[in-house]
Amino acid sequence: MSRAERAGKLCPVCERPFQWRARWRLNWEQVRYCSRRCASNRHKIKSQVPAAAAAPDHPRRR
Repeated sequence: MSRAERAGKLCPVCERPFQWRARWRLNWEQVRYCSRRCASNRHKIKSQVPAAAAAPDHPRRR
């Protein structure tokens, strides 16, 4: 299989494309992240709106 023929996906954490690897041949459909590092940082997905942007303009009063 040439490199151009390999299937590719987009990592939701780092937003970089990654390609099929032989070690993923049995579970390519379940692979979501390009690396273990991205899998462990899955709660830090870049496509989410940052908390500062979602916060109201005025500070909370206590």
